[in-house]
Amino acid sequence: MTYSAEKLNEEKVFKDPVHRYVHVRDRVIWDLVGTKEFQRLRRIKQLGTTFLTFHGAEHSRFNHSLGVYEIVRRIIDDVFDGRPEWDNDDRLLTLCAALLHDLGHGPFSHAFEKVFDFDHEDFTRAIILGETEVNKVLKNVGPDFPEKVAEVIAKTSEKKIVVSMISSQIDADRMDYLQRDAYFTGVSYGQFDMERILRVMRPREEQVVIKKSGMHAVEDYIMSRYQMYWQVYFHPVSRSAEVILTKILHRAKQLYKENYAFKHEPQHFTSFFCENVTLEDYLKLDEAVIMFYFQIWQNETDLILSDLCRRFVNRNLFKYAEFDPAKEYKKLAELNVLFLKAGIDPEYYLVVDSSSDLPYDFYRPGEEEERLPIHLLMKNGELRELSRESEIVDAISGKRRTDHKLYYPADFLADESTGKDIKKQILALLE
Repeated sequence: MTYSAEKLNEEKVFKDPVHRYVHVRDRVIWDLVGTKEFQRLRRIKQLGTTFLTFHGAEHSRFNHSLGVYEIVRRIIDDVFDGRPEWDNDDRLLTLCAALLHDLGHGPFSHAFEKVFDFDHEDFTRAIILGETEVNKVLKNVGPDFPEKVAEVIAKTSEKKIVVSMISSQIDADRMDYLQRDAYFTGVSYGQFDMERILRVMRPREEQVVIKKSGMHAVEDYIMSRYQMYWQVYFHPVSRSAEVILTKILHRAKQLYKENYAFKHEPQHFTSFFCENVTLEDYLKLDEAVIMFYFQIWQNETDLILSDLCRRFVNRNLFKYAEFDPAKEYKKLAELNVLFLKAGIDPEYYLVVDSSSDLPYDFYRPGEEEERLPIHLLMKNGELRELSRESEIVDAISGKRRTDHKLYYPADFLADESTGKDIKKQILALLE
């Protein structure tokens, strides 16, 4: 029996709070889970700084990756298997891509990427194709198999239906993270009838489509996604923590470039600050390491770095005010001047943060980030784009919602021992 077809002597299961069980029978999948690169995902939180807002949000990328794999396994084994439009030779490729799709995420993923100008998808590809345990497992399937998996995750594979199962407007990735994040944050917004959606999924050459009878379940899914983004993912308190985290990393990088004498040499960050990061460096840096540095940087002589680290570690976050950059840019300039007069560096303590989301979009060819729409399979075999059949989805299609907040340290402004009059002016502008 070839390695790609090898099964475990006994099915392995992971107990899971969302899917009840994650089932593994394929030897390749079991071996991938055991690699050190995949195990590293246990040390990367799924929701970054959200645990400072929703205390239950301590779950990891490891949990989520297993969940995406399980959804894809169920789609293939329970729904697609035996259907003429589905090529079961793609089963292992799809399962591997589902399991490994988030492999390259760094600590506090999106904030980390902003500071160091990284894309986690580049590192996912590097891990799959580089000298790693994951690569060795995939090469045992075939010499070109790692490249095939990387292409699916990068959305460049010619197997469009496989790509759509992992990355589209209704994919296994979204279906898992909405439910998982809702469960661990304790909110009800992310709940939808996934069982129904899986039952009405059908394979087509280019993408997965949904039987018309399942339209209402899809509407519920899209509205769940909309609510999760605005009630959880873009929560202003989580964004405050992310602003501080970003500023800590910016400050540490700035100090390093100025040859500041750190009390404890930040050796794990050196290649990041010097912009010559190797894959080995990247894989060594997880959230436990970052939190270690934040702990010790609380005692640094640089007042900005030590203050920001104390804020993050002890959850003394910035307050926020509503802000409209199009109308209030003069106010922002005035606040910058007043902050400087008050002895507060606006580079680190006056921050505009913006969040934006497009809950569903129809096809706009040629646009950046083209989105393949969700298609309904009608009784006569015709495919119809979802928003043409659903009034609910049509109402939100193509409508981008954006929110801006201005973050600042309220405790600094409340301290009247220095610059009392200037701080009063600042508060008057903010309020």
